[in-house]
Amino acid sequence: MFRFAHPEFLYALLVIPVLIGLFYYSLYQKSKRLKLIGDKKLLANLMPEASHWRPRVKFYVLLIAITLSIFMVAGPQFGSKLQKVKRSGIEMVIAVDVSNSMLAQDLTPSRMQRAKQLLSRLIDQSQNNKVALLVFAGDAYVQMPMTTDVMSAKMFLNSINPGMVPIQGTAIGSAIRMGMGLFTTDAETGKSIIIITDGENHEDDATAQAKKALEHGVTVHVMGVGTPQGSPIPIEGTNSFRRDRDGNVVVTKLNESMCQDIAAAGGGVYVRADNSVTAVLSLQSELDQLAKSDMEQMIYSEYNEQYAVIGWIVFVLLLLEVLLTERKNPLFKNFKLF
Repeated sequence: MFRFAHPEFLYALLVIPVLIGLFYYSLYQKSKRLKLIGDKKLLANLMPEASHWRPRVKFYVLLIAITLSIFMVAGPQFGSKLQKVKRSGIEMVIAVDVSNSMLAQDLTPSRMQRAKQLLSRLIDQSQNNKVALLVFAGDAYVQMPMTTDVMSAKMFLNSINPGMVPIQGTAIGSAIRMGMGLFTTDAETGKSIIIITDGENHEDDATAQAKKALEHGVTVHVMGVGTPQGSPIPIEGTNSFRRDRDGNVVVTKLNESMCQDIAAAGGGVYVRADNSVTAVLSLQSELDQLAKSDMEQMIYSEYNEQYAVIGWIVFVLLLLEVLLTERKNPLFKNFKLF
């Protein structure tokens, strides 16, 4: 298994496109200045040692070295030793509403982003549990089956976005029904489904499905995302909002009563997400009351550092960048590499 010991350093990769933009902007400015001096072909004859490709090659060699250096600082590692460990936990299915209404910004920065932040915190506190993930709008889709790999759950969670499900709506009943199929057959392990939704455009009988889940020993909790006052739904990439057929701006509101009914039918609790972590603490308190059972898991207990290999590659690239001059070397004027 490959991993980075310090993945937060990978955010430094965002500087790479900035460097590329600055480099080509400098080439553009240089070209403009040369045009002011005279004809391009005439200037080429006056500067026989000038090279078109060498500055570009030097830049890309340096860029690759910078990129690899960022990977090196992030601490690349390969797992070298597997070990079986026992943990005591529960099974939980997280079902996330990805309908367009989750783009509303009555929570900061948006309903969807705030829900993902809170769920990420909940997953961090569920290291001993098994987790599954599904998304729903007008239909439900499994994103990740039941697993003890909570880090993968966070990775899948980060990739969730409105529009993943082509059919719009809020089919909570379908999400509960599909979530029931993700649990194991272990009757001794506590099981729970956590629904994250704003309840807009509720389409199926979610209350009936929640009752069936409770009859099979699965509690259903609901986290309401949004505010009763509501908010317009922004259209991504624009400054406009979604409108109805009459041209009026659509205001989406949290359907709190429906969320409460589903949670009550499923023997769980309803919590409203806000800009604090109160909702997560309340959910975690309820999950802690479920029966826990021992789960075996194979994990990597030792990792080999791989930064040395990347370090040598970076050294060779930097040496090449230093030795490669921007002008043609008279000693190699007949060597047509560039």
